[in-house]
Amino acid sequence: MESLSQKLKGVKIGYVMTGSFCTFEKSFRQAERLVELGAELIPVMSENASEISTRFGTAQDNVKRLEEICGKKVIRSIASAEPIGPKKLTDILVVAPCTSNTVAKLASSITDSVATMAVKSHLRSGKPVVLAIASNDSLLGSAKNIGILFNTKNYYFVPMLQDDCINKPASLVAEFSMIPQAVASALEGIQLRPIIYHSTEQ
Repeated sequence: MESLSQKLKGVKIGYVMTGSFCTFEKSFRQAERLVELGAELIPVMSENASEISTRFGTAQDNVKRLEEICGKKVIRSIASAEPIGPKKLTDILVVAPCTSNTVAKLASSITDSVATMAVKSHLRSGKPVVLAIASNDSLLGSAKNIGILFNTKNYYFVPMLQDDCINKPASLVAEFSMIPQAVASALEGIQLRPIIYHSTEQ
């Protein structure tokens, strides 16, 4: 059986970050892990992710960190994201974190941001997209959009944790540590399961 490093070595991964700022640290760690496993990362950040400073870090520092991890400049404009598909820059695309706003746009095929353009351009060749959901309303208003993508070809999900079912009963957050495994499985056309689970610690 092939190891993760054998499966991911040399794979070109579009690594897209959208504005769930509280999960940025987890996402950065998994980007580092993918690089350690031998993948080549092409960094992309949505407008909000690259321009808004929060208590979780300044916009400048977040952009700098992703660039240092990937060894490339972050794609930050729709015009720069559009060539991803035509130039065959990516074998697979990861959106981590993926906000409910981005999910809604993808479910409706709306392309009005850097992140959605990156996904649309990548999908033109029928290649896989892996979503790491991070949203407090995943089981409310966003549930229908997530459901649409569950049933849309080429979309795969990082398994999600119902992270605080008492205080945030509608919240789902991807288990970011499973991103490398989810990527390897998606490259083989396999969705990791269970897709949604709950913490046994609560």
